[in-house]
Amino acid sequence: MKGFEGKLLIVNLSNKEISEEEIDDTIATNFLGGAGYACKYLFDKIDKDTDPLSPDNILMFMTGLLCGSNAPTSGRFVVCAKSPLTGIWGESNCGGFFGPELRKVGYDGIVFKGSSESPVFLEISENKAEIKDASDLWGKGIFETSKILKEKSGSQLTRVACIGQAGENLVKYAIIASEDKAAGRTGMGAVMGSKKLKAITVRGTKRKYNAFEPEGFKQATKLTTDTINSAFATQMFGDLGTSSGVDMYNASGELPIKYWKQGTWEGAFNISGSTAFETMFTGSYPCYSCPIGCSKRVKIDEGEYKTDGEIEAAEYETVAGFGSMLLVDNLGGIQRANYLCNDYGIDTISGSSTISFIYDLFDTGRINSEDLNGLEPKWGEITPALELLKKIALREGIGEVMAEGSDYVGKKFKIPQDDIATVYGMEIPYHDLRRMYGMAAGYALATPRGPCHTSCDAYMAILGLPFKEFGIELNVDWYQDDEPMAEFCARLQNYRALYASLIICSFANPPSEMILELVNKATGLKLAMEDFKLLGERIYMIKRMFNLKMGLTAADDRLPKIVLNPVKEGGSAGKTPNFQKLKNAYYEFRQFDKESGYPNQKKLKSLGLDNL
Repeated sequence: MKGFEGKLLIVNLSNKEISEEEIDDTIATNFLGGAGYACKYLFDKIDKDTDPLSPDNILMFMTGLLCGSNAPTSGRFVVCAKSPLTGIWGESNCGGFFGPELRKVGYDGIVFKGSSESPVFLEISENKAEIKDASDLWGKGIFETSKILKEKSGSQLTRVACIGQAGENLVKYAIIASEDKAAGRTGMGAVMGSKKLKAITVRGTKRKYNAFEPEGFKQATKLTTDTINSAFATQMFGDLGTSSGVDMYNASGELPIKYWKQGTWEGAFNISGSTAFETMFTGSYPCYSCPIGCSKRVKIDEGEYKTDGEIEAAEYETVAGFGSMLLVDNLGGIQRANYLCNDYGIDTISGSSTISFIYDLFDTGRINSEDLNGLEPKWGEITPALELLKKIALREGIGEVMAEGSDYVGKKFKIPQDDIATVYGMEIPYHDLRRMYGMAAGYALATPRGPCHTSCDAYMAILGLPFKEFGIELNVDWYQDDEPMAEFCARLQNYRALYASLIICSFANPPSEMILELVNKATGLKLAMEDFKLLGERIYMIKRMFNLKMGLTAADDRLPKIVLNPVKEGGSAGKTPNFQKLKNAYYEFRQFDKESGYPNQKKLKSLGLDNL
């Protein structure tokens, strides 16, 4: 099929065999590339009894249909497997340049099977892939590992995806990093570490994107790029980065504060994107073919958190996690926490949330310094968090417990589940659902990989993003928990499922017909908008079916009380959704059985999934 290279690289780490496999055109047509292709590919190969950290788990790196083209924000790749953190669908996508480089060497993705007995890395170049010894790299951080591998390759343009000590030590929320970007959620770095796979390097040559209608695709790309360039969000993120929203979120009640217990915070301005812009931003570092450039670099010239040159700036979720969640208004300290996470290889959302949970337990007297190896984590102090990050990455002391995630910490200290900010075992991201009730769906209603702020970004879409042609009507307000909100969120999940297969960034939001035009010109499929809607729902539903196969039930579609208890001050004071009402409306729209959580057979048949 046009738009694809047509091959997957199959790597068996147990017996060191490397082979190639043709892309399945039926899967590509029905699920596109990226996460949709990966889920259909893995559905029959992984089951409820598969240990996510065993050789039986399969790890897939997939590029998207548009990857390697000039389509805006199309340089992303996705990593998929059964998640060690949640036990369900694991999916995390990443920007940078690794994905396009993989396309340059002729592959749409890599499938890793088995596990190596000793540390290895995979080196890929034009028409050649080789498994090499990585014993000298084991134990090193991500930055040093990347530097060494680039030097070994002889080119700074070699693209590296690797893990740090957290992945090696099987921290359940370890990341895979590439070019200062991260496949951050669901613990894909731990899966990589369990296979003793330290890194993948790729260096290709120029390769023309294989579009069905090259000239038509070029014109569609220009129109889409121009539209994105003119968007307000592009200007905002381009100037101030993703943390540009901190001040606004603090005023509206969307910023989570003090482990979800406080509604507003006077320190928010000190950690905002505007403050970072004025004090430490040095420039942007856009991903491949990105007109937005939300990723920033910072340099701190003096003080305790002085940097050795430029480093990647903390994104919004990281700023909230190590800032407002801990009541830390020291932006330098937050940048230091971000640096450590990126070097050790720790997801900044799960990592900061687990640490914030520890701060809360200490503050409320449910644990003491003896439980924490002598540490006294107090609100407003970043130093204990920095020390806890090291303990987590190396599994030292209390870090051995925290490396397993917040739920495990709760079990260790006998904390009720309603006091732990997790769903499906994964920590909730940082857009407070008490401000935007649709985020309750994004966090707990059949979300493919667990609580997620990108697979149902209702907080963004409700601002007026142009998805009307896809059927996403802006007929809801922030504080609705009824049928229109349920439909709004379900359709948005379907649309973002397409994004995860193409793969493009959720900050790139032209009208949906422009995305459809790119797909048609790339593939020659001639899809109508109704076909596009069906395709998105099918991709979404295969992930739901995967999770049900892993043992997920309707009872798991829940929210803990800690994120539902109304706060007393701020923009969302006194407000909280009726989650059961929203869940009932969502299930009815999705045609899910209220007891089992399964879609009915009629729905599956309409999507061509009744064989599941």
